[in-house]
Amino acid sequence: MISTKNFYSIFLTVIICCFLASCGNQSFSATTVSQLTNEVQTKKLSIVAKLKENAQLPINQRIALYHKLKKENFELYDFDNETELTLYGYTFLWENNLVDAIPIFGLVISEFPNSSNAYDSMGEAYLLAKDSVKALQNYEKSFRMNPDNFYAEDVIELIKHPNIKPLTPKEKFSKVYTKDDYQADLTQLGQKLLTIHPHPLKFISKDQFLENIEKKKSLITDKTTYGEFAWYCNEIIASIGCSHTASSTMQNDYHEYSILPLENSFPMQVRLVNNQLFVVNPMNNADKVNVKDKILRINGIETPKLLSIIYDHIPSQANIQTSKTQRFNTNFAALIPYALGLPKSFEIVVNENSGSIKLNKAKKMATELYDPSINNCSNDLCFEMLNESTAVLTISSFNYYEWNNYQVFKSFLDSSMHIISNKKIKNLIIDVRYNRGGSQHPSIYLLQHLMDKPFTYYSKVESEGKTDKTYGEEIFQPLKNRYQGKLYFLIDGKGNSTTGHFMSLVKAHNLGTIIGEELGSNQFCTAGQTLCRLKNTKLVISVANNTHISTALNLPDNKGILPNYYVAQSIDDYLNRVDAVKNFALTMIKK
Repeated sequence: MISTKNFYSIFLTVIICCFLASCGNQSFSATTVSQLTNEVQTKKLSIVAKLKENAQLPINQRIALYHKLKKENFELYDFDNETELTLYGYTFLWENNLVDAIPIFGLVISEFPNSSNAYDSMGEAYLLAKDSVKALQNYEKSFRMNPDNFYAEDVIELIKHPNIKPLTPKEKFSKVYTKDDYQADLTQLGQKLLTIHPHPLKFISKDQFLENIEKKKSLITDKTTYGEFAWYCNEIIASIGCSHTASSTMQNDYHEYSILPLENSFPMQVRLVNNQLFVVNPMNNADKVNVKDKILRINGIETPKLLSIIYDHIPSQANIQTSKTQRFNTNFAALIPYALGLPKSFEIVVNENSGSIKLNKAKKMATELYDPSINNCSNDLCFEMLNESTAVLTISSFNYYEWNNYQVFKSFLDSSMHIISNKKIKNLIIDVRYNRGGSQHPSIYLLQHLMDKPFTYYSKVESEGKTDKTYGEEIFQPLKNRYQGKLYFLIDGKGNSTTGHFMSLVKAHNLGTIIGEELGSNQFCTAGQTLCRLKNTKLVISVANNTHISTALNLPDNKGILPNYYVAQSIDDYLNRVDAVKNFALTMIKK
């Protein structure tokens, strides 16, 4: 008699053979059949998806269903995914549905009793429920299990001492800690980077890394402020060449500009174009400088030297310069003062034959989040018909996750490709500029619309606790309605993370013409996030904790994806809002 397990294996093989037969005349080896069979066998169904299918049941009955399926169908469903189950609980918490959230977090605790995060989640739920006793119990247990859970530490202090308010970032900016505290925190920073990050020494030697830390320790004085210390930390962090690792306080506050006092900020809008620094908005210095003036020196330091200092403090994957330039052009108002030692005033030289110009202090913070010369759509996803033969897909983010909003991306792409097919579009421009990355699911689905043969997305995925294959390690088939016209890809230094994986496969499989500047990422990506906090200064560090590498292994790890045609905007393009990169693509199409 055939056992159930053998029968199931035979059944899978038959199904897969039928699937392969439906793929036409492509040849598949026995190894391929075996590989596909193993993938199907090892791919378990989502238990959370099953619970969501039964959303009409009261929460206690859904939990009873969970236990029933675990007892009767353990091999069929994935009961080891703590993250997915926790996120299921948070879907209720985010809706302020504590009646359902608390039992789900209780399920997470019972299933993963050694998880500090499980108790942290329950503590958060009870805190929202205004049950400070149970919240404190759960947070204290979480903190005992994981002393690095500084969020739990803060909540515990808040519950026990509600009248003691923590310092705000602005209050910490000028605070002075002891020399010993700073130096101990620098040592701890180095240890955290070396132990948490999977490849901390890929782009720097250990001797160089440790020497950087010692140099920063030697700069500490009895007057060093928290703001200056955070700047020192940024250089150590940036030295490992990882865009997913940063000083969280500095990284976030560059965007919000909350840690830097207004009077310390650079008082006008500038832009770095082709290694030259231009004034693009004098703001309240219009009586002293003009738009398009080229800045040669600031506070006596020549611009190239100043930029070199700044670049040493900006994290980017593999230390890619275009990525650093993009970060500078967003955060210049804070980066310039830090690099100059946080001066009280600024003097610039815009012409060799004239003297220095003392600038008025800023009345508002200068910033530039997006390049106005790029006609970005109002959303992250846009489809535009330029004429009867050419269309543009703008994909400014892959931040569409299977557990959240992936269907939004899938629906957008399906509807766009349906129009492209019906209109018989011959030229398709895919614009991934400003794409900050995200999930592999939308990236893979887009490739399925473009590839003409089966492909594997990841060559390697390494993360703590990984037991099963990650989505992307299996073989993917092109879609039947895939696009078969000419493809053009627009890239820039903003392209991070998943964008590097996507464009690496575009490059490796020669899917189309790539136009723009060096991408800010490539096929090698250390991602994920472990938050840790330095003991004395409480500076928060976000450290990458996993590795995802695409199958484009012939490309160099120390460079971003390179375009077929390098196109950089001029200062005139920027000021006149001319999209030079897209215009180049359109000119190629016309020819």
